[in-house]
Amino acid sequence: MIDHGHDLASVRDATDRLLTAAAELDNASVAEPSRLPGWSRGHVLAHLARNAEALVNVLEGRPMYPSAEARDADIERDAPRPLDVQLADLRESAARFQEAGAVPADWSRTVELRNGVTDSASQVPFRRWAEVELHHVDLGTGYELEDLPAEFVRREIDFLAERFSGHPEVAAARLTDGTRAWRTGREAAAPEVTVTGSAPELLGWLAGRRDGSGLTAEGGALPKLPPL
Repeated sequence: MIDHGHDLASVRDATDRLLTAAAELDNASVAEPSRLPGWSRGHVLAHLARNAEALVNVLEGRPMYPSAEARDADIERDAPRPLDVQLADLRESAARFQEAGAVPADWSRTVELRNGVTDSASQVPFRRWAEVELHHVDLGTGYELEDLPAEFVRREIDFLAERFSGHPEVAAARLTDGTRAWRTGREAAAPEVTVTGSAPELLGWLAGRRDGSGLTAEGGALPKLPPL
C-alpha cells in the first residue's frame, strides 16, 4: 500500500539535499551542460521547478501542462536565470507542492498526468520523488546513483520494470541484483535474458542514465530499452 505521507516527507528530504548541492554552484556552472543531452544545469533546475507546479495542477484537478509546447517553452525561458533566482523558484515551487499534498483529499482517486497517462493520486508524491532524485544525479555535481536512498532505488526499479512489462519492443528479461528479482519486457515463450548487476546499475539502465555496461546478460543480448 502506498503511503503518500511518507513519500511527501521523502520528497522534502530529497529536495533539501538537492538545494544544498545546487547552492554550491555559481552562475557560470549553472550555465554549463548537465548530464542530459542538450540541457544545461539551468534547464534541469527550471524543469524541476515547473514540474512541482505541474504536479500541484494534477493534485488540484487541472491539466498538468497547458501543452507540450508550453512546457518546453517555460523550461527554455527559465533555464538562463541566475543561480539565486533558480534556487528561490525551486524552493518556493517545492513548498507549494508540499502544501498541496497536505490538503485532506481522496488519495485513491484517479488523476491525469502528461500524454493521457492516469494514475492514483497516491502515486504522485513518489513520481515527484523520482523527478528530484534522478535530476539531482543529472546535475553532475557528485551525487550519483549509488548515493540514492535504497528504498527509492528498489521502488523505482519496481516502477520502471513494470512500465516496460509487456512492451512489444523490449525482449523478455529477468533482472536481479543478487537478492531481488524483477521481470520486464514482452511475454515470450523462449527463455528470457537474465540481467544481473547492482541495484544502482539496474536503475541507471532502466532510467536511461547508464548504458548497461555495468551489467551482465546471460541467455542473450542486453535488451534495448525505448526512451522514457
